Amino acid sequence: MTYHLAIGDRTYSSWSLRGWLLFAKFDIPVTVRQARMYSPEFHEMLRDFGGGRLVPALRIDAERPIIVTDTLAIAETLNERHPDKRMWPADPVARGFARSVTAEIHSGFMTMRTDCTMNLRHVYNGFAPAAPVRKDLERITEILAQGRDQKGGSGPWLLGDYSIADAFLAPLASRIATYKLPVDPLVQAYVDTTLNDPAFREWRAAGLAENYVQPGYDLDLPTESWPVNQ
Repeated sequence: MTYHLAIGDRTYSSWSLRGWLLFAKFDIPVTVRQARMYSPEFHEMLRDFGGGRLVPALRIDAERPIIVTDTLAIAETLNERHPDKRMWPADPVARGFARSVTAEIHSGFMTMRTDCTMNLRHVYNGFAPAAPVRKDLERITEILAQGRDQKGGSGPWLLGDYSIADAFLAPLASRIATYKLPVDPLVQAYVDTTLNDPAFREWRAAGLAENYVQPGYDLDLPTESWPVNQ
C-alpha cells in the first residue's frame, strides 16, 4: 500500500498545506507530487488522481486504487486507516469539538480566505482588514479560548496534543502572520506555535525554494521579514 498526494504551490495553496500536514505531523509515509497551480502540468498531474480540478488529492495504491479528493475526506480516511496515530483527541468531548472546528474551517471563513489569500513569502505592513475579516478573527479567538478550556494534553496546540483540527488551523495562522492581523495574546501564541513548528517550517522552506511568484497573489504594500527565520 502506497500513498500518493498531489499538491499545488507550497507558498500559496492552503489546502495543499493541510493535506501534507496530515501526513507529516502523524508520521505517515507519502509520495508527494507537485505542480504549479493553473498550469497545464497541474491538470495533467490530476489525471492520475481521479481527474478532478482541486488539490490536495490522494491516491492509495492497493489491489483496487482508492482516490480521495477532498481534504476533510483525506483526514477521515487516514484516521480510519491509522487508528494508532490518534489523529483526533481520545476524549469524546474534545473529539466532538475538534471535529466541529475542522468542519467549520472547511466550509467557513470565506472572507478571510478571499481577502487574505495564503502567501508564505511576505509579511505586509499597512493591510487594513475589512469588518468581515475581523469577525473571522473574533471567531478564531473563540475557538482557541474554547480549546484552552478543555485541553486534554499538555502540548501547545488547540486541545493540547496535535490533532487534525490543528492541520486545518495552520493556514489561518499563517494569514494572521502575513497580513499582521490584529489578534489577542492567546491567538498570537498559537500563531507563533504554528510558525515555529518544524513541519510548517519545512513546508515553507520548500515553497521558497520553488522560487516562483504566482500572479495575482502579491499586494502592493510594504513588506518586512517573516517572523521566523528559515
